[in-house]
Amino acid sequence: MNYKETLEYLYNAAPAFEKVGAGAYKEGLSNTLALDEHFGHPHKKFKTIHVAGTNGKGSTSHTLAALLQAAGYKVGLYTSPHLVDFNERIRINGEPINHQYVINFVEQERQFFEPLSPSFFELTTALAFKYFADKEVDIAVIEVGLGGRLDCTNIITPILSIITNISFDHTGFLGDTLAQIAAEKAGIIKEGVPVIIGEDNDETRPVFLAKAKEMHAPIFFAQDCQYVTQSIPSDSFGRQYHTRCWGILEGALGGECQEKNVNTILNTLIPLSKAMKATGMPITINGRKPMECLRIALKEVCSMTGLMGRWQKIQESPLVICDTGHNVAGWEYLSKQITETMSIKKKNGGDTHIVFGMVDDKDIESVLKLLPKDAKYYLTQADTHRAINVDKLHKMAKTKGLSGSTYNSVKEAYTAAISNTKKNDFIFVGGSSYVVADFLS
Repeated sequence: MNYKETLEYLYNAAPAFEKVGAGAYKEGLSNTLALDEHFGHPHKKFKTIHVAGTNGKGSTSHTLAALLQAAGYKVGLYTSPHLVDFNERIRINGEPINHQYVINFVEQERQFFEPLSPSFFELTTALAFKYFADKEVDIAVIEVGLGGRLDCTNIITPILSIITNISFDHTGFLGDTLAQIAAEKAGIIKEGVPVIIGEDNDETRPVFLAKAKEMHAPIFFAQDCQYVTQSIPSDSFGRQYHTRCWGILEGALGGECQEKNVNTILNTLIPLSKAMKATGMPITINGRKPMECLRIALKEVCSMTGLMGRWQKIQESPLVICDTGHNVAGWEYLSKQITETMSIKKKNGGDTHIVFGMVDDKDIESVLKLLPKDAKYYLTQADTHRAINVDKLHKMAKTKGLSGSTYNSVKEAYTAAISNTKKNDFIFVGGSSYVVADFLS
């Protein structure tokens, strides 16, 4: 098989949640444990950091990976979903997994895993752990796929756990209250392993405290220590963070939500440094101290790790931005930032065009309420069975006072948008990771 045929086999033999939704979800760790045993427990051959949460875990994972790279380590990074190529999910020092390695893995191991009927994510996780072990990484940052307690990444015992935040998402699997969702995410808290909680509230904090006490795990709440006092957009279309202790930090990621993520990461510095030192891997190698490594990571995270789709500027004139925000919590930040950008453009006679689509298992009604009414919409659907039908989306949008046209693909929608714009206009592309993936492809 070539690479394309291998990916088609993987998607067909082990259905992906991103492609088919709930039908691809498999509860429990039996398949993961069987795969792990077959490959000789590869996850035990390198150190790990585990990152869970509803939003922000991708940006946080990439930034931590960049920090460790800046310290001089060989760093694995496992995230999902991918945007353009499957191999984006599995990286070492920013370089995606080699296509031939993926082909060889499937061809050599399919006789073992086919009888198990694993999910796509179970198989991909096994591939990632084996790849990191074979390539002898020093440490890997592992992003949870869905939830935490029963996620197949949860076989690892990390040196540090991070839970970015809790909001309503995947309620059919994780529960319909914040406390229930927090309990699932808290499942990554391990015996004696420090855990950092990025954001919490009265409903989720008791859940985290109880789990940490049960597991004798030191727990740190980033909201109790606000290192970031404010953040503002930078001239380079990233973000400047004003801090209590370290002056101004320059960040490559421009989204307003990154202020919370950066505060979470700043709160990891001391626990991470201690955990690394305890394992004989100090962050002070190569003469760089942890804060210097973080400065580099924040400024160069995209080039160091290949991160895409976070308030990403595609071009300047007209201004084109895409973002993978896909649920209500994410859009509470996005809608504010879009409105601010619209206001700036409007002063110079610029109009706003929004290419928008979502998947059908999200709270679409609530997201539509957050969208600006004085923009022109190009409603579409991504190339995934999870996408809400564009005609249904159009009807829902009309009830919220949003006007625009429908397009059967993201490419058609964006082509129409770009053909209708002036140089000083603003185009936003988003609503789901899959819309952004189709757009970037």
